[in-house]
Amino acid sequence: MSEPGRKHAAVVYNPTRVTRATLSAAIDPAAADAGWGETRWFETSVADPGKDITRRAVRDGADMVFAAGGDGTVRSVAEGIRDSGAALALLPSGTANILARNLGLPIANVPEAVSIAFGGRTRNIDLGIATLSRVDGTIEEHGFLVMAGMGVDADIMANTNETLKKTVGWLAYVDAGIRVIPNARPFRIRYQLDDTAPHSAHVSTILFGNCGTLTGGLEIMPDAVVDDGLLDVAVLQPQGALGWIEMWRKLRWENGFLRRSSIGRRIIQATPESASTITYLRSSGITVLLDKPRDVELDGDEFGIVSGVRFAADAGALAVRVRG
Repeated sequence: MSEPGRKHAAVVYNPTRVTRATLSAAIDPAAADAGWGETRWFETSVADPGKDITRRAVRDGADMVFAAGGDGTVRSVAEGIRDSGAALALLPSGTANILARNLGLPIANVPEAVSIAFGGRTRNIDLGIATLSRVDGTIEEHGFLVMAGMGVDADIMANTNETLKKTVGWLAYVDAGIRVIPNARPFRIRYQLDDTAPHSAHVSTILFGNCGTLTGGLEIMPDAVVDDGLLDVAVLQPQGALGWIEMWRKLRWENGFLRRSSIGRRIIQATPESASTITYLRSSGITVLLDKPRDVELDGDEFGIVSGVRFAADAGALAVRVRG
């Protein structure tokens, strides 16, 4: 149990990503300097990637929970801490570390990340909620922090070589993409945003984002805000090889470079519209039905095959420690 009158932190860490000794060397003195009690330690496993042990840590009185690992560990800890009143502190140690990048937190500097955790401020952000309908009729609910999707992106995640990923990091996704994209075919969906009529479309990928920036500064959803209570949706409909090239140009040039300046934004407004390869939508929730079951991914991890999904934003459900 916690020490009377003293706050304490818990650390949920993935031992395949980081060692307790490395973390302890930074966290223990920082906790003592901040007047906090003894830190509790919880190791993730295949059976429990973080959700249940985080709930145990919160029940035991943890005021702050460090998530030390990749995006999967962070997502699992976030699910366990949801609406608990405890704060999430990020110690990113994975391939992408996308939430940390979107929040402007350090990626490979444990002492700086620990300093922010104990000395920064708390920001309440949204948690994406995915309700997955399986082919056998069962329903599952999972959280996500950055982005979820179906189509080419989910197929890439399902075909990524995990051994290669551990060796070369995000380049393993490139390897999977080279194998997946040439054989990708559009598929039909029926979707309905909250408070709107249903629509249908043929898409190559549909993405649901709480944040908009991916690895390498790729701006998939440039207007996404992590604490607005809404999900941003990107419907990708490239037509052939030229369509993929046009889409890449838009993501890199328009969404990335031009939007960063007032001059660039005027250039975008003055440029004649071509056949759009990306359609942007925004809503508090969206329901998607599929003609044929497909893979779904959450924060870059495959979550199996679904026949339908609902994505929604749980507004302000997650308290995160950020820079002061």
